Amino acid sequence: MLATVGRKTSPLTMAMYKQFGDPFRHKPRMASTTLAQLAVVKSKVDPSDIKAYLREAQQFRLNGVHEPFWRNAALCCPSIFLTLEILHYLHKFFWDHDVKWCLQIVGDAEIDFRLSVLQPTAGFHHFKGGISKLKQVTGRVHRDVQRYIVGIIAGAAPCEILCAIHTLMDFRYRVQSYLIDDDDLQQISAALDEFHRHKQAVLDFGGHRGKGSRIIDNWYIPKLELMQSFVPSIRNVGVAIQWTADVTEHAHVTEIKTPAEASNNHNYDPQICQYLDCSEKCRMFELTTSLAESNAASHSIMQGGLTAEESDSDGDEDTTCIKGVGLARPITNYFSIATSLASKGPGSIPLPLQSFTANGTAINLSYDPSLRRTNIDDVAKKFGLPDLRVALAHYLHCEQTYGSSYSHPISGRRHGTSYPALPFTEVQVWFKVRLQNTAVHNAAEVLPAQTLHCSPPCDTWTLGRYDAAVFNADNSAAWLADGLKGM
Repeated sequence: MLATVGRKTSPLTMAMYKQFGDPFRHKPRMASTTLAQLAVVKSKVDPSDIKAYLREAQQFRLNGVHEPFWRNAALCCPSIFLTLEILHYLHKFFWDHDVKWCLQIVGDAEIDFRLSVLQPTAGFHHFKGGISKLKQVTGRVHRDVQRYIVGIIAGAAPCEILCAIHTLMDFRYRVQSYLIDDDDLQQISAALDEFHRHKQAVLDFGGHRGKGSRIIDNWYIPKLELMQSFVPSIRNVGVAIQWTADVTEHAHVTEIKTPAEASNNHNYDPQICQYLDCSEKCRMFELTTSLAESNAASHSIMQGGLTAEESDSDGDEDTTCIKGVGLARPITNYFSIATSLASKGPGSIPLPLQSFTANGTAINLSYDPSLRRTNIDDVAKKFGLPDLRVALAHYLHCEQTYGSSYSHPISGRRHGTSYPALPFTEVQVWFKVRLQNTAVHNAAEVLPAQTLHCSPPCDTWTLGRYDAAVFNADNSAAWLADGLKGM
């Protein structure tokens, strides 16, 4: 509507619906082009004759608007100011097309089964009933399914289909970055080009279907054509993530649905307004008291009531949490905790440390282990690790011989008994560990910690249950630059 074009026409380029599947970007629809087309239409038909004017405008695939609001604005072009929106153009496209292709090719039952037997992971949605029966799902579910889809169809879908889905997912994740440079733009374009090289397989295997399982043999998908405009849009107006509709869409929940649930289901409007008014007063009160407490603490330090060192040592909020007004779940900063503990004097805190950092990752263990002072041989038997004693001896030997320059292998069996005897016979075992990283594109942004769980083998789970993680075991390789090299 804002670009004044009709249906089945791209608002950003000169492409029409039969060209939506082309593997290249068509000529952009410039404001001068649209205004010139409108001038031709108005020279033939009076705009007051609505039917005749619309019929003539449709010859140029226009929608009949004869005076766009942006016509007199300097340097104003719809192909630039109509920014691409991630929630609908990427996540909604994934649910409407990628998921449907996989369900048609692999089968509903197979995908549901594969999702149901996945190990539940802390912090990740577990679809124990599958996804084929889900209705009216939200953008949050779209993102959750995206995390699994490539691994779920691997081994069941043909290689060409796997490549098509994988490259589209690569495109989506790269486009959502908060920092994008020219190299990133090239990788985004390459991912989309790779999809177009494999997309024919979706049609060949009958994955693209409409209502009533009607086979569709074309690519008349408007959102697919709009993907070609992401790179030019990022160059013109910045990263795409800033234009996402997540915030405004979520306002439906915070401003309407949640207040409505607190009502008695009668006279919604006044009760919703009263709820929002009360919530605003609570937020203002919280802000005021937080500022007052901050000013009081600063004044106390200035007057000599507390030294800076005492304030830091007693102020757990500064060292353990990143807090903000209105945050329901503060993010615990294990990096700050580890730094604070490492600076303590000998004998002031118990050792070994339960919070520490290693290669840019903060690691936290609970104060009390799951198994306290357990014999090594008992642990080896309980977890099915016959080489545990040798592995511990190998670890100590390498630490003493090579020091920190040695990278310990994560896996593999250790043989032989040439290592010195262990200086201990008992160990402590934790069934869970918290790992925390910083954002890939902003090292100052601390991400929420992820918890890895494990449990020993039992009658039901003969190999035990555990979450999976990918570790960098090569000091010369760095994520994200080197991909999975060294992992």
